[in-house]
Amino acid sequence: MKSNKQKKYKYHTKSHCKYMIKLHIIFVTKYRKHTLSGELDENMKQIIYEISKMDDSLFLIESMETDKDHIHMLVDIDPNVSATSIVSRGKQMSTNRIWKKHSEELKKSYWKEKTFWSDGYFVCSTGNANMETIKKYIEEQG
Repeated sequence: MKSNKQKKYKYHTKSHCKYMIKLHIIFVTKYRKHTLSGELDENMKQIIYEISKMDDSLFLIESMETDKDHIHMLVDIDPNVSATSIVSRGKQMSTNRIWKKHSEELKKSYWKEKTFWSDGYFVCSTGNANMETIKKYIEEQG
């Protein structure tokens, strides 16, 4: 009989390892502009979901929500993937795609260059923290 802890958490298994690596990641908009609202907000979330589902996916999104100037994600990653690679891919690809869909709107906020995200980011491993608490926190953003 499995313990409650084994049932509660989904561990991944490969030939020589068993793992569960979850990260809480936050991207902040450049200059803290309040651009994550309305249709742009929904499009950005859809874009990031699409990036996570690519064939060579580096991460799976378990939870994601935005607030006017930032986005929170709870992601599940493979042990061979770094947080930096997720952040780099996510920011670069989402910036390019959101500019293709909303260039006129974004030119009003970012008139000098085609940018969207600030240079920095927040990342925290969740370990065996209560996933429901973290998911609830992320879902209550906005």
